[in-house]
Amino acid sequence: IAGGAQFGYALLTVALMSNIMAIILQSLCARLAIGSGRDLAQACRDHYPRPVAVFLWMLAELAITATDLAEVVGSAIGLQLLFGIPLIWGCLITAFDVLIVLLLQNRGFRYIEAVVLTLVGTVGGCFVAELFFSQPDLGGIALGFLPTSSTITNQAQLYVAIGIIGATVMPHNLYLHSSIVQTRLVAPTPEARHDAVRYGTFDVILSLSLALLINAAILV
Repeated sequence: IAGGAQFGYALLTVALMSNIMAIILQSLCARLAIGSGRDLAQACRDHYPRPVAVFLWMLAELAITATDLAEVVGSAIGLQLLFGIPLIWGCLITAFDVLIVLLLQNRGFRYIEAVVLTLVGTVGGCFVAELFFSQPDLGGIALGFLPTSSTITNQAQLYVAIGIIGATVMPHNLYLHSSIVQTRLVAPTPEARHDAVRYGTFDVILSLSLALLINAAILV
């Protein structure tokens, strides 16, 4: 048990660093979209040769597929653990839930934000309860945020660290965020753009800070 705890705590620094990377990149994408009026995908299409733009698109599609595969299978496993639902039916239920969320786009993006915030709040509350009952070593958690060479030298930790980085700094999320952030731009004036950048940056910091807490809770 002690070895497993040390393994998880050592990866907290990876979660922190990848979270900082994601905040910087998403903030830059937000500034690009608000300042130029084009999202990241449109900017890549306009400024890169077509083969490069197609290659970037294919990379984003692969990242989306990998992320969705993990989330769909994870949701199916969760439904099986909670309710005994077979994995295949769990995958179908999860896919149906995605379609319901997509239908909410017709009523405005704020509805989707409300649904996602509710789900994240529920998950966060569950992790708070788990941490309360498990009583983890606070000293070990604090030391886990300090970089150590074991993350690179230990092959098992290295693989998990790569997964944490990939699950936090997601290419397709940069394209998505640079698009939806423009919904806050109410008028094409310098003042409105400044406010949109400020609120967009605040949203990025807040949402990814919550994601850091959840990711850290998973490791703990």
